[in-house]
Amino acid sequence: MLSQPGNVRFAARISAQRGAALLEVMVAILITSFGLLALAGLQTKMNAATLEAFQRAQALTLLDDMTQRIQANQNQHAGYIAASLGTGDAPADCASGGLATRAAVDRCEWSNALKGAAETSAGTNIGAMLGARGCIEQLQAPSVSAGACLPAIYRISVAWQGLNATVAPAVSCGANLYGADDSFRKVVSSRVIVPLLTCS
Repeated sequence: MLSQPGNVRFAARISAQRGAALLEVMVAILITSFGLLALAGLQTKMNAATLEAFQRAQALTLLDDMTQRIQANQNQHAGYIAASLGTGDAPADCASGGLATRAAVDRCEWSNALKGAAETSAGTNIGAMLGARGCIEQLQAPSVSAGACLPAIYRISVAWQGLNATVAPAVSCGANLYGADDSFRKVVSSRVIVPLLTCS
């Protein structure tokens, strides 16, 4: 008879410990769930950042391509000026399009590269950034007049639609084409100086 109250107390302790263990497991599951949700959100942001970095790398490659084209064809540097290349129309046939100058062919080929024609998947151009556009503007006209000797200076810009909103770029290439406030427009640009070979 004396052992019965001890058994009841022992059983009560076991029951209380089981309840505490179940509560600990539930708290652990809850904490793990929040951690996994945070990890999923981080993975999404990392994927967007990776795509942004990839698009920037593509834009810099296209920027360098046109810089080299102008530097290789300095005699026709004025023929490279273009307000907007790479718009939504289909890539042109630059080889047999009847283009008169090397500058016109270069502009055509660069426009096709901006349209993503370098890489296709199921007939769709995928070789460039989202909504890629290129602009070539003259910042300074050359002057060979006595005492001036000013080289030609051009700004080459590549604009595209980013995935994350930021401050709108100061360069006007592609302005107001990527949303009302231009916060999704990304731009990289560089200057090309065409030196004067002769000047008095």
